[in-house]
Amino acid sequence: MKRNRMSFDATILSELKEKLLLEKSRLEGELSRFAKLTGAPGNYETQFDIIGTDTDENATEVEEYVDNIALESNLESHLKDVTDALEKMEKGTYGLCEKTGKEISVERLRAYPAARTAI
Repeated sequence: MKRNRMSFDATILSELKEKLLLEKSRLEGELSRFAKLTGAPGNYETQFDIIGTDTDENATEVEEYVDNIALESNLESHLKDVTDALEKMEKGTYGLCEKTGKEISVERLRAYPAARTAI
């Protein structure tokens, strides 16, 4: 790993990286329950479950599909934040606010390791 220009020591970076990797795995698992990878990294496509052919079953299918599309979007967005944070760790730019360029506090990163901005 490249040396991070942040003031984090190796123990803190290791702790945050482990949290990010666990979250990445969890998100990918959640997405795989109802969606399939499209071939593009981090991009999933919600699958349409066929329950039956009567009107009530069709309505249930559509409602579930619409709910899953919204959930897919939310999970994909969070997965992108996690993936971006892991890439920043490799580049040595992890922990810098994307708006101000200042350091994000360790407390904030421990609470949400994929944070893009300081509070």
